[in-house]
Amino acid sequence: MFGLLREPTVGQSCEARRARAPAVVPTPTGHDGRTTVGAMATRYAALLRGINVGGGKKVPMAELRALLESLGLGDVRTYLQSGQAAFTAGHGDEESLAADLSGALAGRFGFDVEVIVRDHAYLKGVLDACPFPAADLEPKQLHVTYFSAPVTEGRFAEIDREAYVPEDFRLGDRCLYLYVPDGLGRSKLAEHLSKPRLSKGVVATSRNWNTVRKLVEMTEA
Repeated sequence: MFGLLREPTVGQSCEARRARAPAVVPTPTGHDGRTTVGAMATRYAALLRGINVGGGKKVPMAELRALLESLGLGDVRTYLQSGQAAFTAGHGDEESLAADLSGALAGRFGFDVEVIVRDHAYLKGVLDACPFPAADLEPKQLHVTYFSAPVTEGRFAEIDREAYVPEDFRLGDRCLYLYVPDGLGRSKLAEHLSKPRLSKGVVATSRNWNTVRKLVEMTEA
């Protein structure tokens, strides 16, 4: 679904919050005049779409960490092989950081990789605003698709939700929550949501609930 990366392992709609870019934070400088990542910097996660799947677009995590560090980002960490990294930045915003990383990946590996960058506050908000009873579900039953821009209910108007019960989805702040009680592999709703026309014009990449929680943890100050 939306480029879902297969990782190990209802209620009302979430209130959509206004898309926002974080404020640019001044980067502290050391005594020698060089920029350093300090306490005023912001913690982000980068979500890479479609890497290390089916033998294509291989991006070793050690090389991804080195690439992020070469861009002046600090305290870089990665999680699994499916394309998520956390880092600290004292400059830029989500969009510019995503563009910088995407360009650097193309230059280093020779293929395009779509990237979404989100800060800790956003990721924590997605976790807290889940419309499904996450605490009562297995991680494989709950997934989040992150979008590069806001999406509306109209994009999914063709879907007859009643036809897929008990499976269901809800929209949130630049994200979609998917509930699949029998897991993703057997989900007809996930298959429908994976149709390219439903994600036309936006970058979309999905993670299971374990990774949703891990992203929050990785981006904590």
